[in-house]
Amino acid sequence: MYQGTIALVALVVVAHFGFLCYLVVGGFLALRWRRTIWLHVVAVLWGIAIAGGHLDCPLTWLERWVRAKAGMAPLPPAGFIAHYIIGVLYPARWAAVVPVAVFALVTASWLLYAWRGWHYTEAKPSRSS
Repeated sequence: MYQGTIALVALVVVAHFGFLCYLVVGGFLALRWRRTIWLHVVAVLWGIAIAGGHLDCPLTWLERWVRAKAGMAPLPPAGFIAHYIIGVLYPARWAAVVPVAVFALVTASWLLYAWRGWHYTEAKPSRSS
């Protein structure tokens, strides 16, 4: 049972990183697979709600629960990002800048998505009867 709970913690961590990666680059993926933009919009809105402190992340909740069942040390009160990302993937002093950079990347991807969509419809030949 213990190994199963450790594996579940690892799976939740992988899912968390996957979500965060999609949050950052999902708009650029939508340039290739255009219909996925709606999934990215939902992910961004969810990320904003969680980062704004209005919602608890269910993945963080699940990881806390499984860690407790496995007898592992709990996540810090600040959660997943504070434990796995800040000070690990980038210096803690960048903590205020990274969300701004993520917002800029998301905005750039959405603007590029809109621009390409506009150019695609502009270049599409019109049908005449």
